[in-house]
Amino acid sequence: MSKLSAKVKEEFHALLPPTIFFFVALHLVALVRVLMLEGTGITLGTSLSVTVAALILAKAVVIADLLPFINRYPDRPLAYNIAWKTAIYALIAILVHYLERLVEFWRQAGSFIAGNEKMLAEIVWPHFWAIQIFLVLVILMYCTMRELVRVIGGDEARRMLFGPLQDT
Repeated sequence: MSKLSAKVKEEFHALLPPTIFFFVALHLVALVRVLMLEGTGITLGTSLSVTVAALILAKAVVIADLLPFINRYPDRPLAYNIAWKTAIYALIAILVHYLERLVEFWRQAGSFIAGNEKMLAEIVWPHFWAIQIFLVLVILMYCTMRELVRVIGGDEARRMLFGPLQDT
């Protein structure tokens, strides 16, 4: 196997778990949004846009994991790294969610400032924060599982979850 194909395979394997996780999680978020907006006349993005968002989030997580400050507490109990990573990823999620809403209003208003003012006046804040709470919980679950797998190893985690691998 060439170095390039080995690197592509390594990147694919690193990207697969967070992509699957965020694919499922963001589709759940989209479902919650549909249920919350039922009857309001507000349209939502397609499954394709949710899938693209999952790919972007997964790649962002893989890149963030390479940054030296992301694994800030390697010698402390897992709760420290879980809380730290959850806080970082949650802040990014809040910013992305806010910007996502802002782009919609920016298009309607014609300018960035007018779009921001329109959004601040018209957005349904309880819906916005409900989605954020849901996202924080999803991110917390992801960070918890990721840290556990990091400590015990992928093979041991698979064995614990699915039993010993059978040779066939």
